[in-house]
Amino acid sequence: MGHITSSRKQLKPDPRFGSILVSKFVNCLMHDGKKSVAQGVFYSALDIIKKRLPDVEPVDVFTQAVENIKPAIEVRSKRVGGAAYQVPMQVNRTRQQSLAIRWILMAIREKKGRPMCQKLADELVAAYNREGAAMARRENVHRMADANKAFAHFAW
Repeated sequence: MGHITSSRKQLKPDPRFGSILVSKFVNCLMHDGKKSVAQGVFYSALDIIKKRLPDVEPVDVFTQAVENIKPAIEVRSKRVGGAAYQVPMQVNRTRQQSLAIRWILMAIREKKGRPMCQKLADELVAAYNREGAAMARRENVHRMADANKAFAHFAW
């Protein structure tokens, strides 16, 4: 799985924090190629976080939030002689990151009715405190992996 996609090579650190993770997130947040809009949403979310947690760097809140959500293990289905087993597997770093980002975005897209930047700020602060929808999702993934530990010997 360890091949580097071109997007990873071309990823430039974002203008405000010089963070690759931020650029990656903004790219996933972006809709219809409107990067400046996505960046605007992201940076406003961080401004909201700054007001809420004045003594932490907002970009650190973001980074830590993603860290907290990264799953260490996930289940993948594997077919063994006609039965499909959910086999727990280690998740590699790149995939951990993309899963974490995807879950955060799924979490805020499910919440309706408030500006995106606010939903994003909420979800990031929640994840930073190890709570929120994306965090719950990670717990579920871990729980499934745990429940299916019996099949770990099918890991390949």
